[in-house]
Amino acid sequence: MKILIMGATGGSGRAAAERLVAEGHEVTAFSRRGVAVAPGVRVVSGDAMNPADVARAVAGHDAVIVTLGITENPLRVRLFGPRHTPAAVRSVGTRNVIAAMQAHGVRRLVVQTTFGVGATRGRLGWLDALFFALLLKPQIADTEVQNREVIESGLEWVIAQPVHLTDDADDDMPFASAAGETGRLKVSRRSVARFLARAATSAEFVGREVALSRSVAPASAPARLPG
Repeated sequence: MKILIMGATGGSGRAAAERLVAEGHEVTAFSRRGVAVAPGVRVVSGDAMNPADVARAVAGHDAVIVTLGITENPLRVRLFGPRHTPAAVRSVGTRNVIAAMQAHGVRRLVVQTTFGVGATRGRLGWLDALFFALLLKPQIADTEVQNREVIESGLEWVIAQPVHLTDDADDDMPFASAAGETGRLKVSRRSVARFLARAATSAEFVGREVALSRSVAPASAPARLPG
């Protein structure tokens, strides 16, 4: 498949690009500065906030993975706003992707948000809820908008909601629950990348908001869907 990754220079996006290339897919990475991502990945430069840039990138692909976000220090962002990334990059960038996909007939959309928005909003522990309220409130609000727009897009969408992300080497399929259940409350970006790749290339999770965590079950049975 031909798969476009929006936000491919971030940890999850880069890991997803590496995973998809390893699985034999044609991968295009979209970034502002056209930075190389991984061997075998085609790079296109553009601004996710610019609909024309996004439309040019989306054309000709079979699926799009969105891992847009703000990687700057959350305290600094809360006090002064982001220095390098637009505050509404998640919602506006994803809105531009949806419009481009609808225009070009691309159906599969996989979007990484975070555990604690949308369907899992009420499942946060008190400490995480406090962190969201004090430090991440504007970013979470924008992610909620992003989440709604994906659900209302009419596309074959999947929303991935990982818990606390780590840079661990673990790349097993994470525990994936569309009922909002979690295992261990940390999950590696490499594991999330494995899920993103599966969601982009199979119909297994279409129309689901899926909580991702580190599995406490046997590796042979990491996914759980309702019903």
